[in-house]
Amino acid sequence: MIYTIETDQTLPRSLDDVFPFFADAGNLETITPPELRFSIETPRPIEMRVGALIEYRLTLYGIRFSWLTEISVWEPGKRFVDQQILGPFALWHHEHRFSQEGDDTRIQDTVHYALPLDPIGRLAHPLVRKQLDRIFDYRTARVDEILGKPE
Repeated sequence: MIYTIETDQTLPRSLDDVFPFFADAGNLETITPPELRFSIETPRPIEMRVGALIEYRLTLYGIRFSWLTEISVWEPGKRFVDQQILGPFALWHHEHRFSQEGDDTRIQDTVHYALPLDPIGRLAHPLVRKQLDRIFDYRTARVDEILGKPE
């Protein structure tokens, strides 16, 4: 079964100010809850482009995971997509979209994901979804703290 998460956030800053923050993969560590012990293993700086591979390590429910994603779409200032190549999900496809709306920047995320070991994954989904919602809520709050003040 494929599940979806959608988020929508507007910041009082220009697209030229907001997009570079998200284009720097290193900022993922800043906007991920500390209890996940999230770290980027790929040497930096990481050149963001189609085909770029980024390796992470994180702890989820006390288990340490490696996670490898590929940037499958890269349209600077508009959108990018990261897809899991190897990791804890059976499917992870995360599209980040950016648009200038007056003086503000709108950030929309759509994640399609599936859990492994179906039907056991389906039984575990409520717990996993709760954790994913927490991660995205934390991310939204941190982005607002960092970029939520007008330029």
